[in-house]
Amino acid sequence: MYRTVFPFGIVLSLLSFVALVQAADEKGTPLFDGKTFDGWEGNLSVFRIEDGAIVGGSLKEKIARNEFLCTKKEYGDFELRVTFKLLGEGANAGIQYRTKRIPNHHEVSGYQADMGEGYWGALYDESRRNKILAAPDKEAVAKVAKLNDWNEYVIRAEGKHIQQWLNGTKTVDYTETDDSVATTGVIALQIHGGPPSEAWYKNITIQELKK
Repeated sequence: MYRTVFPFGIVLSLLSFVALVQAADEKGTPLFDGKTFDGWEGNLSVFRIEDGAIVGGSLKEKIARNEFLCTKKEYGDFELRVTFKLLGEGANAGIQYRTKRIPNHHEVSGYQADMGEGYWGALYDESRRNKILAAPDKEAVAKVAKLNDWNEYVIRAEGKHIQQWLNGTKTVDYTETDDSVATTGVIALQIHGGPPSEAWYKNITIQELKK
């Protein structure tokens, strides 16, 4: 019997490579490279890239209407992580998921991890049922939400079970009861129509869950 013997250095390199792959899988796959809009589509007169982040809106002028920057790929069961901050008085935005573009329209339809005064941590149903599906305890959210600073959303969608965490605090634990609601869709970043404001998004990663 012949055995292939690899040099010690090659073995270490292979082990290091496997460790890196496993670490990357645990943290998720980046959806944004920090430099380009590769893999995304939307109104680029409203969205830009600045300091390694996607920025929607402007602090210099009103936002004419809701705008969404969407992934070109759809996702079903996953854990999504997004670092974000919201700037401007009366600012509102959100992270869409399991969402669909409305044909020939600027709007989208689907779940939204909401952000803004009175909405932090909530699960909103954008352009579908048009209501908050699950709202967190406002006092608990007030303790963890960082106004005008960076925050993190963790969103886990698995089957009909939807969970959201804001800065490590669970704000939503929701089970969908409507069988007609889509279980796949795009990820989208919103800037809400209204006063001058900006929504910043970075460190966007997704880990698809195996069924």
